[in-house]
Amino acid sequence: MSDPSESASLTHIDKFIARWKVSGAAERANYVSFLNELCDVLEVARPNPTVKDEALDDYVYERNVTFQNPDGTTSAGRIDLYKRGCFVLEAKQKTVRGTRGWDAAMRAARGQAEQYVRALPHAEGNPPFLVVVDVGHSFELYADFTRAGKTYVPFPDARTHRLYLEDLTREEVRERLRLVWTDPLQLDPGRRSARVTREVAGQLAALARSLEESAAGHAPERVASFLMRAIFTMFAEDVRLLPAGAFTELLEDVKGRGAEIFVGMVQSLWATMNTGGFAPSLRAEVLRFNGGLFESPEALPLNGTQLDLLVAASRADWRDVEPAIFGTLLERALDPRERHRLGAHYTPRAYVERLVLPTVVEPLREEWDAALAGAITLQKGGDERQAASVVKDFHRRLCRVRVLDPACGSGNFLYVTLEHLKRLEGEVLDALHGFGER
Repeated sequence: MSDPSESASLTHIDKFIARWKVSGAAERANYVSFLNELCDVLEVARPNPTVKDEALDDYVYERNVTFQNPDGTTSAGRIDLYKRGCFVLEAKQKTVRGTRGWDAAMRAARGQAEQYVRALPHAEGNPPFLVVVDVGHSFELYADFTRAGKTYVPFPDARTHRLYLEDLTREEVRERLRLVWTDPLQLDPGRRSARVTREVAGQLAALARSLEESAAGHAPERVASFLMRAIFTMFAEDVRLLPAGAFTELLEDVKGRGAEIFVGMVQSLWATMNTGGFAPSLRAEVLRFNGGLFESPEALPLNGTQLDLLVAASRADWRDVEPAIFGTLLERALDPRERHRLGAHYTPRAYVERLVLPTVVEPLREEWDAALAGAITLQKGGDERQAASVVKDFHRRLCRVRVLDPACGSGNFLYVTLEHLKRLEGEVLDALHGFGER
């Protein structure tokens, strides 16, 4: 039986969607009403009235800011909707959507929102989110959880950062927007990732210690190689390179059936992953995983307690586990002084980004901002081909970037850097599509 309160809520949302889908292109007249009603749908408070003391205007429409111009002069601006510690929101309303012109207008709106962030008083800090709204049509989310105000990227990614009005019927979408309004740092994937990674690393460290100190006395290098293969397999099933949940189900299926069954089933799977083909252990076709990781498919025999630790690690959502754990595991295997300290030696992403963002990412983003501005100017002047050429030139420049980590240990800094560069590349390719390139 359906929940009457849920049905009533959906009816309210459906009415909101139907009402605003037919609204016209009059953003200044419409955006306040639209956002007030959106707050009701999200069950969050509506913005406050402005007051004389602007320092108290922490959640208001038309928040005043002052731009510091390059020539030393100042100019005034107004943020459409601002909530301190949460977001800067820029509202537009267009009648023609899904065109290159619309894409350009939304990019310009994002750029305007970034300028507002830079114009905020330093004491207020930078909000973690930018929200770009096409009234009655869509919402775009950009996040910078470092709060540096310089690296806002599509959230949660470039494919799903745009939400449409009809998406409000989905509870997870409403919850995402609700948190943008009320507790945006809860959406920081780095926080969850760090917690999950530490938990998993602790389980794997306990397993490694147990294997090395068992009667068999497995050598640390053999233990590390075994765990590396197991970790990669857990990643593979959660990112759908293997059938979803297949490896975890295999581990649970062999519990209580003896160490020989475990070894045989897992070694059979890993041998097939090395070549590709049908894996009897999973009763499914699997891809070939090159690179040499599975050239030796050795699986170590586990007792019941050890298998429980591996199953517990496998049950985690490995999409939330930092891939940098691979490098940490390798470093642990190579340095006897670091044995059993897999969990203790994991460097949180936030620490890595304190170095990576200002030295590599932010300078490249400044270049990209300049290139994109030039491309938009050319497009507005009717030279779309040259606009696309400017974007292609920057993409070639990005692809030639080389990063040196002179103190490279586990490779965590290089991994995080690559991830940010790939995010930037995604934005470049998305913009290229907007300039008519396929």
